[in-house]
Amino acid sequence: MQAVGIVVEYNPFHNGHAYHLKQAKKVAQADIVIAVMSGTFLQRGEPAMVDKWTRTKMALAGGVDIVIELPYVYSTAPASDFAKGAISLLSAVGCESFAFGSENGSIQPFLNTFELIDHNRSEYDILIKESLKTGASYPKSLHYAYEQLSQKFPAPYIDLAQPNNILGFHYLEAAKSLGSHIKPLTIPRIAAGYHDVLKEDSSIASATGIRKALASTSSLQSVQNVVPESTFDFLADWYNKYNHFASWERFWPLLQFTIIRHTPSELTRYAEVTEGIENAIVKAAKTSNSFNSFMEKVKSKRYTWTRLQRMITHIYTGFTKEQLQSFEQPTFIRLLGMSSKGQAYIGKHKKDIELPLISRVAATNDAMLAIDIHAAELYNLSIEQGTKDRPLPKDYQTPPIRC
Repeated sequence: MQAVGIVVEYNPFHNGHAYHLKQAKKVAQADIVIAVMSGTFLQRGEPAMVDKWTRTKMALAGGVDIVIELPYVYSTAPASDFAKGAISLLSAVGCESFAFGSENGSIQPFLNTFELIDHNRSEYDILIKESLKTGASYPKSLHYAYEQLSQKFPAPYIDLAQPNNILGFHYLEAAKSLGSHIKPLTIPRIAAGYHDVLKEDSSIASATGIRKALASTSSLQSVQNVVPESTFDFLADWYNKYNHFASWERFWPLLQFTIIRHTPSELTRYAEVTEGIENAIVKAAKTSNSFNSFMEKVKSKRYTWTRLQRMITHIYTGFTKEQLQSFEQPTFIRLLGMSSKGQAYIGKHKKDIELPLISRVAATNDAMLAIDIHAAELYNLSIEQGTKDRPLPKDYQTPPIRC
């Protein structure tokens, strides 16, 4: 059985994702689709709007055959490490290819871009350092260095100002650096850009646009046209139980407490918290009555919103620099759900899967997995405030979802 891999967050699963799934399977000529999906906290440093088990159900209902979890160590990491973790897992589970959505939509410019940077790495690094010295953020410095090189060696390249192109480049880079034979494929994004707001009478919207619409209107009907019926039902069921979707704004009381209980110097223990920002974080937490007002006080030219959110995520979950440095690669494959075809694939290829396949975590002693379980417990704690009679699934008790 041929498997194509995809890297997803499904926050939430929408019509654009359904299109990507079908196209990935078609272009790869694959029998099944395997999705490596972020758990409770995401790459932009924020909690997923609904838990990973609900998003797994959305994925399976939408046509994914196997859902495996991208561990917290990678799901909350900068793009290069996020990609490294995801591609490692898709390779280990036996995918012949992986397909990603991009603004570019053609694979050759990605290959050209990788070769440009790889063959001129020293000059690229010097240009980045020059830009950083001017006070530019790291992402802007990367883009500056890339622009300088691409003008010097003209060819069809990707636009690295586009978020999905950036991730696509890092997926390709990860596959090359890992020495994986997994084949890269890309599917053009349709209709809605990554940051686009919801458009009236459109059947395609970005996940960002959907979340913004739900946050501003609290009306599920506002997104009904842009998500599959199954996603709409899962979202409605969640909202009926908890009366809100997860966000840092909702988590603010517990997050504020977590920050304030630390001294500034203690905050520097946590992953991605760079020296100098800790005082601003504590000061802002003490004087803010919402997450948004807190972020407005700490954001600066040096620190992007996403970078700050990842710091905050690690502070909330207690994930330290020491823990981060102790991991070099994924140590297991966590199975979240599978279709009947997915079950058949695992039955046929189980002996060839390169990492331990975990379906039940209760008896598993793994440091990376322990971090995932801890993060899920803290996520659940914020969701369940005031709704203790409707608890979320516990990681150590929940078996993979089968459909």
